Amino acid sequence: MNDIFIGIDHGTSGARATAIDSQNHIIGEGKSRLADHRADPRDPCAWYAAAATALAIAIKNIKRQNVRAIAIDGTSGSMLPIDINGKPLAPALMYNDPCQNLDILEKIAHTAPLNSAAHGATSGAAKVMFFQAAVPLTYKIVHQADWIAGQFCGIYASDDNNALKTGFDSMSRSWPDWMESVGIDRNLLPDVNEPGTVFAPIFSDVAAKFDLPLSTKIVSGTTDGCAAFLSTGASKPGDGVTSIGTTMIIKIISETPIFDASSGVYSHKILGNWLAGGASNTGGGVLLDYFSMEEISLLSRQIDTTEKLGLEYYPLSKPGERFPISDPNLKPVLFPRPENNADFLKAIFEGIAGVERLAYGKLNSLGAPSLSTIRTVGGAAKNDTLTKIREHCLGIKGSRPIHEEAAYGTALLAKHGFQK
Repeated sequence: MNDIFIGIDHGTSGARATAIDSQNHIIGEGKSRLADHRADPRDPCAWYAAAATALAIAIKNIKRQNVRAIAIDGTSGSMLPIDINGKPLAPALMYNDPCQNLDILEKIAHTAPLNSAAHGATSGAAKVMFFQAAVPLTYKIVHQADWIAGQFCGIYASDDNNALKTGFDSMSRSWPDWMESVGIDRNLLPDVNEPGTVFAPIFSDVAAKFDLPLSTKIVSGTTDGCAAFLSTGASKPGDGVTSIGTTMIIKIISETPIFDASSGVYSHKILGNWLAGGASNTGGGVLLDYFSMEEISLLSRQIDTTEKLGLEYYPLSKPGERFPISDPNLKPVLFPRPENNADFLKAIFEGIAGVERLAYGKLNSLGAPSLSTIRTVGGAAKNDTLTKIREHCLGIKGSRPIHEEAAYGTALLAKHGFQK
């Protein structure tokens, strides 16, 4: 019998579901846009409707009696208050919704440890304090992935990764004491499981709705970002993944947690290791400041990657950098500008590659392992010229990601939980 495992990814615009077999081959996929269900992306009912639709499409042509486990990921920092039956008591606050209450932010800033990921206006901790004060009769305040998983099993538990920015301490495996000091009632917070842990059987009515076995297990999930990392095939300490979209996100697997509040570096605990990383403001957005997509494609073919220009750019769209240099006033370095546009593009490519090398070096200096493999996701991964320049700069040949969809990584978590 070939066991089947399902991952559901809930991102910013909708849901995707991926079914894999015991050999990690994809055997079914589905997706559904939030806009097809509700106009308001903060409506949790729209989240579940999109997830359910994506799931139904993914399992349409598979042997449903072989489904063993389901895991769900969500956007980090999206939260909502619920009653004892799991009913939402207010519209959700999304991952990018800032808390406007300065008193809340000041309390967290003065009390939370410097290396806590709970700092900042969009943190889960700030949203918990807001809901606690604004919504009476709240039973629990949960994350997006917690609530969607709860619709499948009736238990609203969380995972280390979604709980990190809410203040959870993965080292002590607890909601720490400082949370009470700022006025958070820890009884309102969900229980937290390690990602990839079976925590409930599927509801009988949900099993009947999707024609799934009553033995199907619900497995604790993760954030969409961590799930996307897992989907690439990175699995060992030293494996790195660079995501280059408008900005650049750097992540590496480490045997020990890495935290550096000054540069926004924090670590997620997942599958026995730690996923450490940070985000730079360089990336594809700088390229589009100067070139169209068509120009980038055309000029890239004119670039000789065997020789380095060596102009040492630090490409930014505007002053300010987060990582690997933490300086809100750091000025872009995009001069001298070559007369030839192909050389100018090459210099920006080299600059992005230099920031990437600096970033992995920074993580190494903080205690992460040296980079041993590199996988790239995001739009810039499709540019072979940039890839070659980055490989020269890093001194490592890139590995092809197995997959880029977060739902695939979450399906791997479901499999891990069932087999564990």
